Amino acid sequence: MELKVTTLDGNEAGSVTLSETIFGLEPRADLIHRCVNWQLAKRQAGTHAVKNRADIWRTGKKMYRQKGTGGARHGSARANLFRGGGRSFGPLVRSHAIGLPKKVRALALRHALSAKAKDGAIIVVDKASATEPKTKALLTRFAKLGLANALIIDGAEIEENFRIAARNIPNIDVLPIQGINVYDILRRQKLVLTKAGLDALEARFK
Repeated sequence: MELKVTTLDGNEAGSVTLSETIFGLEPRADLIHRCVNWQLAKRQAGTHAVKNRADIWRTGKKMYRQKGTGGARHGSARANLFRGGGRSFGPLVRSHAIGLPKKVRALALRHALSAKAKDGAIIVVDKASATEPKTKALLTRFAKLGLANALIIDGAEIEENFRIAARNIPNIDVLPIQGINVYDILRRQKLVLTKAGLDALEARFK
C-alpha cells in the first residue's frame, strides 16, 4: 500500500510504501476487543473499599438476651443489618488487571493499524516539529490537513516545541512510538505517523 507523504503545512514530500504484514491485514474485531478490554481493565485503580463488620468501632456485647423478648435473635450491633453496621460483600482493594499474551497484544495492534488503513484514516507526515511552542500556529497547520481528532505518533522522542504546542489542543494526542496502543488508535478518527515513527513501527514488527 502506497501513501503520499505530506508536511504539516499540506505540501507533498514524496511517498512511502506501507508494509502489508502490518497495515494490510483483514481486521479482526475479536482481537481488537480483547486488547481494549485488557487495557481498560489494567488502568482501573481498584482502590474502592468499604468497612465490613470487623472494621466498625462498636461494642461486641450481645444486644439483649437470646430468649423471651418476642423479637429476633441478635448479637453484635456491628452486624450488617443495623444502621451503622458493617457492609456485607462490599468491594475490596484489588487489581482489575487480566492477562493477555504478548503475541495477542502485538497481533491486535497490527489489526488496529490495518483497520485504520482500510478506512483510509492514516496520514504520513515527514516530521512533527514546530519553530515555536505556539498552539494557535499549530492549529492553523492542522486545519490544512483537516486534523480535528487525531493521534500523532512520532519517533523515539517528540520534539519539545511541538509537544508543548499540541498538548492543549482538544482531541489531539501526541505519543512517541513506545506509547502506541490499540485503544488510543481506535478512539481518534485519524492516525498520523511521522516517517521516523513509521520506520520505528516497521522495525518493531520485523
